[in-house]
Amino acid sequence: MILEALGSVLIGLAIAYGAGRWQPRRFHSRRLLLSTGPAAALLGSLLTHAVLGSGHTPTVLIVALGFSVALLSLLVRPTSRLRRSAPA
Repeated sequence: MILEALGSVLIGLAIAYGAGRWQPRRFHSRRLLLSTGPAAALLGSLLTHAVLGSGHTPTVLIVALGFSVALLSLLVRPTSRLRRSAPA
């Protein structure tokens, strides 16, 4: 359980760091990005471990990766504002 939690936090941190390096302008706050990734991965791993039980470490880590990516995608802001034309 400890290794699953540690592994999921490291996965979340790696995903968050990679997202911040890949497109830094798309995220509002780097501090929020680097804290959301590991927290989301840890939440995903704890939920998966509670549902599946012990002995499913690869599945737990894959779900932790998915949780981290899903919650980090909520932090992405659009690149440009939508332009609305004036009514005729």
